[in-house]
Amino acid sequence: MNDRSREVFRRVVEGYLDTGGPVGSRTLTRTMSEKVSAATIRNVMQDLEFLGLLDSPHVSAGRVPTQLGLRMFVDGLLEIRDLEDDDREKIDATLGSNENDVGAMLDRVGAALSGVTQGASLVLAPKHEAPIKHIEFVSLAPDRALTVLVFADGHVENRLFQPAPGQTPSSMREAANFLNAFAAGKTLSDLRRSMQVEISRRRQELDDLARVMVEAGLAVWENEGSDHERLIVRGRANLLADSTEAEELDRIRSLFDDLERKRDIVEFLELAEEGEGVRIFIGSENKLFSLSGSSLVVSPYMNADRRIVGAVGVIGPTRLNYGRIVPIVDYTAQLVGKLITDRGKR
Repeated sequence: MNDRSREVFRRVVEGYLDTGGPVGSRTLTRTMSEKVSAATIRNVMQDLEFLGLLDSPHVSAGRVPTQLGLRMFVDGLLEIRDLEDDDREKIDATLGSNENDVGAMLDRVGAALSGVTQGASLVLAPKHEAPIKHIEFVSLAPDRALTVLVFADGHVENRLFQPAPGQTPSSMREAANFLNAFAAGKTLSDLRRSMQVEISRRRQELDDLARVMVEAGLAVWENEGSDHERLIVRGRANLLADSTEAEELDRIRSLFDDLERKRDIVEFLELAEEGEGVRIFIGSENKLFSLSGSSLVVSPYMNADRRIVGAVGVIGPTRLNYGRIVPIVDYTAQLVGKLITDRGKR
C-alpha cells in the first residue's frame, strides 16, 4: 500500500473501532492529512476491498474492516497507549485485602478488569500446587465416591466422581495406599506425571479394581468440572450495553453459551502460553469462542518459579479498543502474578 492507501485504511479501521459502524468516503475527506475528493477515496476503498482488507456491509454505506484487515491493523498499525493513571488505580485497588482466599482475590481482579474495560473479563485461576500430604477415597454409594486431597499447607479439596462398577472398600483402600506411597512431597502435577509409569511398572502389585481406582483418582482432578471452576467470568452484561442489531445480539448470545458451557478451559491457558506477553485473537482466530465472532485479548501470569500458572483476558466484539485494552490486560496479568508470588512466600 502507498501512503494514501495506508492512511485511508487506518482511518476506516479507527472509525470502525470507535463507532462500530461503517466509515464513508465523505467522512474521510474531513480527516485526511491531504485534500482529496470523495471519489478518490472511494477508489482507494475499492482497491482495499479487492485486497480483502475492507468490506461493504450495505450498498453506499461505507466500509468496515474484515478480519484480515483487523489483523493487519493490529500487527502493523496499532498504537498501544500508556496505561492511564485512573485505570491503574482501579486495578491496584484489588490489593486492598490481605485475605488468603486466592479465589476471592481473583474474583475482585476480574470485576475490576471488567469495570475498567467495559468488556467481559476472564481470569483463569491457578491450580493448587502445594505438596500433597494425603489422598483418600470415600465410598458414598455404589455409584458415587469422594476423593479427598489434603495438601501440606492445610488446603483440602474434595471431588465427587462415579467409580467403576464393582469397587469395594478394600480396593479403595488399596488404591489410596498405593497413591500415598508416592504422593508425599509431590505436587499434583508431579504426581500425575509419575503415576502412569508407576502403574505400568507395578501392575502385578495392584488388582484390577485398585488400578482402575488409582487412574480414576488422578483423572478426577482434571475433570471437566474442576477446570471449568477455574475460569472466573465477570461483566457479561457489558457486552449487551451497546448492542442493538439482531445479528450482533445473536453473536453475543452465542458467546454467552460458550462461556457457560465451555469445558476445555486448558485451551484458554494454551492460547496465552503460545507467545510472550499479551496476545490478540480476532474472530475465528479465537478457537475457544470462534462461533461468536468475538475478539480476545489475553496474557499469562506466572508464579514465583516463573512458571505460567494462569491467564487473564478481556473478550468482546471485534471492535474492541485494542490500543487501550492491551496495556490494561498486560498490567493486570503482572499484578496477578505478583499477588500469587507474594502469597506463595507466606
